[in-house]
Amino acid sequence: MPKLSVNVDHIATIREARKCREPDPVAAAVLAELAGANGITVHLREDRRHIQERDVKILRQTISTKLNLEMAPTPEMVQFAIDSLPDMVTLVPESREELTTEGGLNVAAKVNELEKVTSSLKIHHIYVSCFIDPEIEQIKAAKKAGASCVEFHTGSYCNAFDYGEDDMAWQMELDKIEKMAQMAVKSGLEVNAGHGLNYQNVHYIAAIPEIQELSIGHSIISRASLLGMNQSVKDMLGILEKTTSQASTVI
Repeated sequence: MPKLSVNVDHIATIREARKCREPDPVAAAVLAELAGANGITVHLREDRRHIQERDVKILRQTISTKLNLEMAPTPEMVQFAIDSLPDMVTLVPESREELTTEGGLNVAAKVNELEKVTSSLKIHHIYVSCFIDPEIEQIKAAKKAGASCVEFHTGSYCNAFDYGEDDMAWQMELDKIEKMAQMAVKSGLEVNAGHGLNYQNVHYIAAIPEIQELSIGHSIISRASLLGMNQSVKDMLGILEKTTSQASTVI
């Protein structure tokens, strides 16, 4: 069963809509942990549109599971990570114009630059992952850059599954993720996945044995706004457990 890291960015999005104190993403993270989440993910963006430095620092002192900091590979963010010491950093692309992360980091285009970033983080015992599209070139580049893990961007699969009219489209995307996960593991990398995963499309991704962790935010936070964090996290964990159990039975 893949582990579940709950992304609480959108709790901060609601807070920042009014520039006030609530709702608090730290409180949401604690509730997610109590419901069984294996980790907490936050993305400290350069424009600080949701998560703030304060949130990361307090999360580091508060949560008892794994803290995964998503960030752009810039000098400012690297220094912040070194100062705050999350358990894990996931290097992601970032554009101020985008509503959400639109694709994987092009590691192949900046291997030398990213090698310096990963080296700086690993010296401080921070586990480093690269958020990439499921492509051979990017897997090889992430390994060369010194990452210990890759997180596959699952947006294309999720969009094809949720909005496409052709079942073949999402099945092709799923097959690609599965094959690339196998290749990444053979390359000595751990494999995570995330982006766009929800209660309807997650089960096929969760059934891929090489994927160790799923980072899910928007769908859990959306459900939590209606049902509460406890129920929403448990509902997702239930799907992951059922999917893994069924896959084991088939094998």
